[in-house]
Amino acid sequence: MSIFQSMNTTASALTAQRLRMDVISSNMANVDTAHGKLVNGKWVPYTRKTVVLQPKEGSFSSYLQSAINRDGANSAGNGVVVSQIKDDTATPFKTVYDPGNPDANQDGYVELPNVDPLREMTDLISATRSYEANVTVLNASKGMMMKALEIGK
Repeated sequence: MSIFQSMNTTASALTAQRLRMDVISSNMANVDTAHGKLVNGKWVPYTRKTVVLQPKEGSFSSYLQSAINRDGANSAGNGVVVSQIKDDTATPFKTVYDPGNPDANQDGYVELPNVDPLREMTDLISATRSYEANVTVLNASKGMMMKALEIGK
């Protein structure tokens, strides 16, 4: 295990959480975007994006098994990576009755993005807290390394 492995792991988490905050910001910016993309000559609303994270290497079960066996060879993780940014197709678009709107269908309803500001703010708070926790871990690792260097004085 490298002396910098904890910092590399924390750095990967910081990068992932920052990207997660960027995607959430994009969702919030497009909360009222009725013309998200053109599909078959028809505009469809902006679709909420989500970030999918996964471990860089190994799986939870491999780390659990090594901890149970106490072999220590694979006892620490290697960080996290963003595997994809995908559209949230499970949440339906919102519909609003506005017959005067040029985007209204024959029944007078307009489709709006499936972005819920409350859900986005909750996700943003979660991502921010994770980011802050990883900054604390990074600072603690840096402090321990500095103390280790002072031993040689």
